[in-house]
Amino acid sequence: MQNIYADFHIHIGRTVSGKAVKITGSNSLTLSSILTESSKRKGLDMIGIIDCHVPEVIQELENRISDGQGYELENGGIRIDSLTLVLGSEIEIYDHKCNGPIHVLVYLPNMAQMKHFSEWLRTRMKNISLSSQRIYEEAIVVQEKTKELGGLFIPAHIFTPFKSVYGKGVAQSISEVFDPTRIDAVELGLSSNTMMADQIEELHAYTFLTNSDAHSTPKIAREYQHMLLQSPTFTDWKKAIMGVEGCEIIANYGLNPELGKYHETICSDCNSIVSGNQCRKCGSKHVIKGVSNRIKELSSSSSSSSPARPPYIHHVPLEFIPGIGPKTLDRLLDYFGTEMNILHRAEKDELASIVGDKLAHLIVLSRQGDLNFKQGGGGTYGKVIG
Repeated sequence: MQNIYADFHIHIGRTVSGKAVKITGSNSLTLSSILTESSKRKGLDMIGIIDCHVPEVIQELENRISDGQGYELENGGIRIDSLTLVLGSEIEIYDHKCNGPIHVLVYLPNMAQMKHFSEWLRTRMKNISLSSQRIYEEAIVVQEKTKELGGLFIPAHIFTPFKSVYGKGVAQSISEVFDPTRIDAVELGLSSNTMMADQIEELHAYTFLTNSDAHSTPKIAREYQHMLLQSPTFTDWKKAIMGVEGCEIIANYGLNPELGKYHETICSDCNSIVSGNQCRKCGSKHVIKGVSNRIKELSSSSSSSSPARPPYIHHVPLEFIPGIGPKTLDRLLDYFGTEMNILHRAEKDELASIVGDKLAHLIVLSRQGDLNFKQGGGGTYGKVIG
């Protein structure tokens, strides 16, 4: 079995010709930069790129394969150097059953299935060349198509106030929108963790995933999972989600929910933390409900009845730690090679020899989940305060 670190939700900002894919994504977030950042700097073993339905992205991947820069694996995924790329697509669903929009993730084993899926989407989507576009189709039909192609269907960032199944009162239950039996896992998002999500009993049936939803290269692997797989392939990832044949997710790494930008309910006019539906400070009723409050509304289960799960480790990305700027991070990377080495393998004394005792101490505290935070909310990330 192999130890595998993976982030399965990474956007493409621009194609190789410079055309926009994810409008809010960085111009420098290209397939090439994603591959380099993920393998050389982050130290990941698997990634999921969720704009692979875009025809120009498909063409770029096919060109790499034909040029000998990558090859399709028999058990699914594309191997490029030391990295396995899983083909994914993020779709926005807004059917008659929900107040939407809801983002979902569809992952497929190989290029043939993704090309077929892209053509299927083309007849149901206004612009097949952009990310996260609305599909004019019932959610259950999308699930059926995913299963027909041997894919995985995963609701995305399920608690964020915008574009998620539980956000802004879209649904009280997953079954209001989806066929629960055709959901393979759920993605938690940046403002929640396992303990929070397991307050909702219907989620006990699903594996939890922690992914970055990266819109720029530095954000890759701000959340990820540690898995045990026989090999880094689509099939073995599917087995890990199911927990069969020795494949498993052994840890979820995610932001402390207090760092997430939608953790607390915030007044959108004065940015104050709000309890209830009106701001006591300025009187405004324009509030953005935080994930913590939304989960309390949906809570149906005590922690004592929660299923056994992998540990959820409150990971703090190096860029969040005060004092670690680009130059300091480059020094660490020059010595330790990748962020996975810095975060998981480097000894405190080794860290101190490069960045000094204070920063080494903060990195170790981040591993232990002992850093203090200023809470985030209303679209603003929290901050590490030591």
